[in-house]
Amino acid sequence: MLPHPYATMTNGFNYQGVKMKQASGWEPKLLGFLCRWCSYAGADLAGTSRKKYPANIRIIKVPCSSRVDSLLIIKALRLGFDGVLVSGCHPGECHYQTGNYRARRRIAITKKYLEYLGIEPQRLQASWVSASEGGKFTKVVTDVTQGLKEVGPNQLFERKRDGAKAKAGSKGTARARQG
Repeated sequence: MLPHPYATMTNGFNYQGVKMKQASGWEPKLLGFLCRWCSYAGADLAGTSRKKYPANIRIIKVPCSSRVDSLLIIKALRLGFDGVLVSGCHPGECHYQTGNYRARRRIAITKKYLEYLGIEPQRLQASWVSASEGGKFTKVVTDVTQGLKEVGPNQLFERKRDGAKAKAGSKGTARARQG
């Protein structure tokens, strides 16, 4: 039996095998959670209209922007993405009545939490793009990518990897002393 296509939304994303490497010519990696009804259709319109926008974005289609949990955003940053874009229907035009209002509140709270964790809140951005606004989608992606270039690479995992190496090295020395 195949799992439901949105089952990962409630159980958390399975990011096994995703490795984000930073090359010498660094370009920010952006993860976009796009509403299936409006923003994803706007991205599709931008693509079919051959509008130019940075190829730095990786898109995940969600049923509604309100389905994007704070933990998914933090996990994306932990995996090495430099920024996260949550995009949905315009306020008041959500197919689920109040979904984008919930998303707006959740994003505001998540930005404060990111700041508390020591992560720049500019790494999380929200936008409201309708299905007929392909040009606006390209502008949003370009602006967010430019903002991430100003913020710089996500160093959160560089510090974590260095700490893990230090711990592994200290365990190895302790074992060597015992043996």
